[in-house]
Amino acid sequence: MSHCWVGKTHDDRVLKEEFPPGQDWLKDFQVRVDLGFFGIEKDYGCKELFLPTKKKKKQELSPEQKQENQLRAGERIAVEHAIGGMKRYRRLSDRLRVQDVRLYKVILGVCAGLWNFYLTH
Repeated sequence: MSHCWVGKTHDDRVLKEEFPPGQDWLKDFQVRVDLGFFGIEKDYGCKELFLPTKKKKKQELSPEQKQENQLRAGERIAVEHAIGGMKRYRRLSDRLRVQDVRLYKVILGVCAGLWNFYLTH
């Protein structure tokens, strides 16, 4: 888990700050990303990259491409649901007036633990 980022920072920027391009960070991993990371293959070498097919201007995706995109979205949805589940505790989605980043990380860990407990019971 990386350190907490302030505001609405795009995931691609967070990735580039945490793992500077040009090094072999992801060479041994299968990486699943959404279209927000379009162009990631130029900066990072991956063992296998799963990136949805982007619709070209004034062209539609074929039914095979649409089905493949739906399968990839189905794999990523578990992560999105986990993030949304942690935000149900509102401590992560409301404005938090805590200045101590270490305390915020503890709050994030507690929310993740509560959500995991909810899923298992």
